[in-house]
Amino acid sequence: MNKRISSRGIIIEDNFVYAMFRRKKKDDGSFKEYYVIPGGGLEEGESLEENVIRELKEEFSVDIKLDGYLGVDESDETIAHFFACHITQGNPKLGGEELKRCTEDNYYEIRKVAIDDLDNVDILSKDFIRKAYNGDYEKNFKGLNL
Repeated sequence: MNKRISSRGIIIEDNFVYAMFRRKKKDDGSFKEYYVIPGGGLEEGESLEENVIRELKEEFSVDIKLDGYLGVDESDETIAHFFACHITQGNPKLGGEELKRCTEDNYYEIRKVAIDDLDNVDILSKDFIRKAYNGDYEKNFKGLNL
């Protein structure tokens, strides 16, 4: 089985991180609420850098600049590469597939999460968020074998 490769962009602004809030209706009728870092699957012929730039343009309707490479998180199904980045143009607003699929039962919303609140919310990749916040990333990642 091939693992899904993705790139994700961590945008820190002041003492907050931009995240995608999700509320999904479960089979039993209850809702699961959580946050994810924006990004998505690598398309054929696309670099990891091009991938994260495209995904944030689609999901958040913004242009970004990559500041550095934070690392990789690998599970049984996925390989996710994380980048620290900042917005160069636009104000975050929901776009792309997330906007098209957004319903009361499958809800998406862009939110800013306080760095101090990370341990109080259901969000993956907390270590990568903290690394981005602290500026602990590889700035010369172009030559890395990603």
